[in-house]
Amino acid sequence: MTETDILKALSNVQEPDLGKDLVTLNMVKDIAINGNEVSFTIILTTPACPMKDMMRTASENAVKILVNKDAVVKVNFTANTSSTRKDNQQVLAGVKNIIAVVSGKGGVGKSTIAANLALALAEGGATVGLMDADIYGPSVPMMFGVRGERPQMKDMNGKGMIVPLKKYGISLISIGLLVDEKNAVVWRGPMASSAIRQFITDVDWGELDYLIIDMPPGTGDIHLTLMQTVPVTGVVIVTTPQNVALADAKKAIAMFGQAQINVPIIGLVENMAWFTPAELPENKYYLFGKEGGKKLAEEYDLSFLGQIPLVQSIREGGDNGIPAMVGDDEISKKAFRMFVSAAVRNIAMRNANVPVTQLIEVTA
Repeated sequence: MTETDILKALSNVQEPDLGKDLVTLNMVKDIAINGNEVSFTIILTTPACPMKDMMRTASENAVKILVNKDAVVKVNFTANTSSTRKDNQQVLAGVKNIIAVVSGKGGVGKSTIAANLALALAEGGATVGLMDADIYGPSVPMMFGVRGERPQMKDMNGKGMIVPLKKYGISLISIGLLVDEKNAVVWRGPMASSAIRQFITDVDWGELDYLIIDMPPGTGDIHLTLMQTVPVTGVVIVTTPQNVALADAKKAIAMFGQAQINVPIIGLVENMAWFTPAELPENKYYLFGKEGGKKLAEEYDLSFLGQIPLVQSIREGGDNGIPAMVGDDEISKKAFRMFVSAAVRNIAMRNANVPVTQLIEVTA
């Protein structure tokens, strides 16, 4: 066996999402051959890649079938998270992907989706931050069990920077960590927008594969401020199946599709898709309607990222500071893992096929 033989065999193995072979994509390195033993490393587009096992099996079979049927193949993996961000002088310079989680209306579980998206990415080995941009109704402190805690400050080149809190391996920042939770944040739009800019420019996020931003509901000042300040990789739309939520989700879809904004939509996830009582785990009760989110995704030709059931443990985990992805309920974890698997694949495809998102200019 030679290195040329191995590369020729692996040129028949496709990266499932990007539609090209591993060799063309330059994803194979460190080929080592010792008699019948061969090892090599595949560079993934994200540590949380859901296609890892499929590529391992396909690579092993390619070597055995096309090179040596007696080969002992060892496939190693490393990750270089894909990104369209190149300019290291820009804000959030160490962040490879900025994902905004949005909804047209409140109460659809957007913060629950954002929190568990971050945790599932981290479970897959990615470095992740979570920014709570919902200034008037911050949820992250309660969901992560850090109510009452305060972030520290550090000096960086003469500038005071906020150090995010760490919980469950996630870097966290929220207005709820900076003000007394008993007090309402009674700010006009420009003040709220200023806080978001500070979360971007005055927080030491460090090196991240993904920064998840839990956006406030609606389509207002904070959304525009974010897109004026950083090039958002893409957005995840959250809705429930009921018509009133779908009507508002359409407005969010329309906002990000406007020519002057034009931020890619990673996909749409349907939360509270059905109710499953703990004592009847096989039963599904469609309390808010059936497959409304799925039909909306089809109507707008968006990727449908999956359905999250209405499970008591998800609600309890959010209230108790133990989100579903770090809880004990395997049904909830499975639903979130399937959703995040689809999201990760779409982010990788977006980075491969769509130009970098440009900052928008709001003139009126």
